This record gives sequence, C-alpha cells and structure tokens, in this order.
Amino acid sequence: MRTRLFTKNERGTANHGWLQANFSFSFANYYNPDMVQFGMLRVLNDDTIAAGMGFGTHPHDNMEIITIPLEGGLTHRDSMGNQETVRFGEVQVMSAGTGIQHSEMNASQTEKAKTLQLWIFPDRQNVVPRYDQKGFDLENNRNSLVNIVSPEDKNDGNALWIHQQAFLHLGVFDADKTFAYDIKIPDNGIYLFLIEGELEINGQTVNERDAYGAIEFDSIEIKTKSASKILIIEVPMKFND
Repeated sequence: MRTRLFTKNERGTANHGWLQANFSFSFANYYNPDMVQFGMLRVLNDDTIAAGMGFGTHPHDNMEIITIPLEGGLTHRDSMGNQETVRFGEVQVMSAGTGIQHSEMNASQTEKAKTLQLWIFPDRQNVVPRYDQKGFDLENNRNSLVNIVSPEDKNDGNALWIHQQAFLHLGVFDADKTFAYDIKIPDNGIYLFLIEGELEINGQTVNERDAYGAIEFDSIEIKTKSASKILIIEVPMKFND
C-alpha cells in the first residue's frame, strides 16, 4: 500500500467576494504541478457561495460532474431543459459528453450555500449529455458508508451512475467507530475527503477538510476519533489503454 496525506492548508484558494473556493487540484488560476489530479479525479472544489449568487451559464464537455451540497442548495439550469434545485442530502450528476451549457446559482436569497463539486474523467468520449439527481438518507444509515455514485455497468439502482469505473460513498459516523473500505476494482485507488471530524488511518491522523490518498491495496481500516462525515472516492488511477 502507498498512501499520502493531503492537508487542507495545501489546497489552493480563491476569494471572489461572492465565492470562497478551495481547490484540492489545479483549477482556474491556481496551478500546482504536484496536484493536477488523483487518477481519474480531476477536480474537487470546496465552495461557499453567497446568497443569491452563483455560476452563470458556461460550457462543459467530456467530463462527469458530481455536485454534493453540504449546506443550502443550488438551482441548476442547463441546455437540455433541466431546471432543478439540489439540496443537502441530495447528489447531482451530469455527463457533459458532446457538450452542455449550464448554470448553478445559490437557491437562497438570504443564506449562503456550501458545496463540493467533483469532476471525473469519463471512460468514453462524446456520450450523449445527461443529468440526474437523487436523495440519500445518511442519518438512517449512520455508521455505514452509503454508495451515492457507481459505474453504469455496476449500478444496483440505488445509486447514481457515471461513465467511469468509479465509486463514491458518503458516510456519517459517531466517534470511536472502526470500519474497513474494500477496494471495488483492483488497481483503483481511493481519495478520502474528510468533510467533518477527525480520523485515524494507518496510525496517521486526518483532520477536517484533509484528504487521504491510497493506492495498491485491497482493504484499508479507518477509525473515527470524533463524529465524522466522510466522502470516499474510488477511481481508476490511469486512463484506459
């Protein structure tokens, strides 16, 4: 097993007034040659968006985009005619494929919104664009990992799906819980992002908003040192041949 701790202070930042952004990987004007991507995970942005503000209409193509609200909600509009609001407890996926235009605005005129947005490289190019969202009951599945995204060909109908051999799990855990994450596909790696709390992994402490990468393993043990909210992203580590 090979591992690496990515502390929250290593992330890039941007302050646009209406947007407070933290970049786990190179993005926009932030470039770190040592942090361009983790396997097929290209973007993990941790954003706080002011009331009534957001991202105006802009294009994407050939990317799987996943949005996870942490507080509040975002109203999504796109060139396919979708208009939906995704809120805490829900997850949104969008396959940009051959090309799509969309906007994402804070759904509230009075409260800030906090979101995670991930971009994952697809395993095929120029697919027909698509949009989906789904709610997940994390509290009633407390102290276990909930599969929120999986590959299309391995989806059991309970999770959203994307065009990549990637799996995303969210979990809300009490303190002093120990559990294992078993890799789903050999040669995949995981990028664990700690939304809240404190963990111990392989004797190393992971604090809130830190990330922990691991490759070349079959199973990894994770212990919560305090109440924690955890996102685990399993992705292929290289492009298809």
